[in-house]
Amino acid sequence: MIDVINVTKAYKSNINVVNDVSFTVSPGEMLGLLGPNGAGKTTLMQMVSTLLKPSSGRILISGLDTATDDLEIKKHMGFLTTEVKLDPDSTPNRLFDYFSRLYQIDKKTAAMRKTESFERFGILPFADKKISQLSTGMRQKISISISLIHNPEVVIFDEPTNGLDILSSHQVQSYLKFLRDTDHTVLLSTHIFSVAESLCDRIAIIIDGKIVATGRTDELIRMTDTSSFEDAFLKLYSMHHHEAAPAKE
Repeated sequence: MIDVINVTKAYKSNINVVNDVSFTVSPGEMLGLLGPNGAGKTTLMQMVSTLLKPSSGRILISGLDTATDDLEIKKHMGFLTTEVKLDPDSTPNRLFDYFSRLYQIDKKTAAMRKTESFERFGILPFADKKISQLSTGMRQKISISISLIHNPEVVIFDEPTNGLDILSSHQVQSYLKFLRDTDHTVLLSTHIFSVAESLCDRIAIIIDGKIVATGRTDELIRMTDTSSFEDAFLKLYSMHHHEAAPAKE
């Protein structure tokens, strides 16, 4: 479970990149964090994943506080962002084996998980190729395989389909559904409407560092008196973005 409680992140300019944000993600639920570029999604995801400390507020992962239990939390959480770069001179096999040892996973379990993961994502034919020789989609799938090597109950993905081709995006989305259906707690950030709509149980709309609405797509459509999820988002954006014109009735 993820509990974000009145979290704010402010910098020296006194601009709140994330402003008094609260939400909960339950086991077996996928919550989508949807917003335009610059809305504060990545900053919020980095705080939830313990990479950044909030200026105020609390974040609990499986009951553990990110302010005091960050090392223990990492045993229960997997985090993937496109900002993480794989060693270009290494190979999928070497990377998987290295992180297996890092997480102190026994050899038998590690070998089983490698086979299962590499088969799922089509990595096997590329297992001994250098990362620098692989496509963006393959590198992203290898990153997912490694980030979930310890089978964490909490999964945090920041823009996991960014820059992927149609096939790779489909494989990643299918795996996210599998994680949700096997009772993992999943927090997913995206700026792509179709990804949020097809994957997420609920969606939190973040604009200018604030969550302005949370709910299922049908609830957000009813809330805004619109006819589609995209129209609902655009209306919320026009209502809450500080530079936007007032929404038309």
